[in-house]
Amino acid sequence: MTTQSPPQPLRLVVDLNLCQSYGQCVYAAPTVFRFHGEESLEYDYAPDAGLRREVERAAAACPVQAITLAGASEPAPTASGADR
Repeated sequence: MTTQSPPQPLRLVVDLNLCQSYGQCVYAAPTVFRFHGEESLEYDYAPDAGLRREVERAAAACPVQAITLAGASEPAPTASGADR
C-alpha cells in the first residue's frame, strides 16, 4: 500500500532586476504571472500546488532565467542553446 504525500508548497521568486519583461511567463502561466501597466511584472509568490507544472514551464520559458522555484518536482530545464 503506497501513500502519496501532499504536494509541497510552491515558492516563487522572480529577480526583477534580471527580468527583461519578455512576458513568456505570462503566456505560460497567466493565472500566476501578469503585467501591471506596460512592463511591470506582478506574480503570485506562493501559487497553489496544482499550478506546479504551469509554473515550471514558465520558469523554463524565461529567456533570462529570472524565475526561481523552491519545492519544484524537478529542476526547470534551461533554454541554453535554443534560438528564439
